[in-house]
Amino acid sequence: MSGFLMSFAKWLENTHWALSISGSDWAYPFVQWTHFSGLSLWLGTNFALDFRLLGLGKKRNTAAELSNALFAWNWTGFVIAICGGFMLFASAATKYVVNPAFLLKLGIFVPLALIVHIVNQQKAKVWGVAPDVPGIAKCAGLFELLLWLCVITCAISIPNFDRL
Repeated sequence: MSGFLMSFAKWLENTHWALSISGSDWAYPFVQWTHFSGLSLWLGTNFALDFRLLGLGKKRNTAAELSNALFAWNWTGFVIAICGGFMLFASAATKYVVNPAFLLKLGIFVPLALIVHIVNQQKAKVWGVAPDVPGIAKCAGLFELLLWLCVITCAISIPNFDRL
C-alpha cells in the first residue's frame, strides 16, 4: 500500500466531520441511509434504461425518451450516492484502503461501470429513437447490468474482508 495513500486515509479519517460520523450513534446510520437512498435512485434509473435497451418491460417510451425523462433523476441519485459514499469512506478510510473487496469495487466502478453508463446514456439517444433497439444497444445494456452486478457483489463483500 502506498505510503501517501495510507497517510491521506489517516488524515481523512481524523478530520472533524469524519470523527463526528464514526463517533455518533445516529450520524453513521443516517449517512449510510443517504448513500443507499442515492444508490437506489441512481441504480433504479440505470436499470430502467438498461432493461429498455434489452427490450424488456413495457414499450410505452423509446429508449431515447426514457433516457431523457430519467436524466435529472439519474444524476441526482449519483451525486447523493457519491457524497454519502465518500462520507462513509472517510469515517473508516484506513480500513477501506486495504480492503480487497472495496478496492475491486472501485476498480470496476470507476473505469468501467461509470464510463459504460455515460456511453449508454449518450448512445441511448441514438439507439433508442425507434421502438426496437439494435443488437449493439442490447449488448451495451446487458454489459452495464453485469458490471453493476459485479460492483454490488463487491460492495456487499466489504464487511467480510474487515474480519481478516
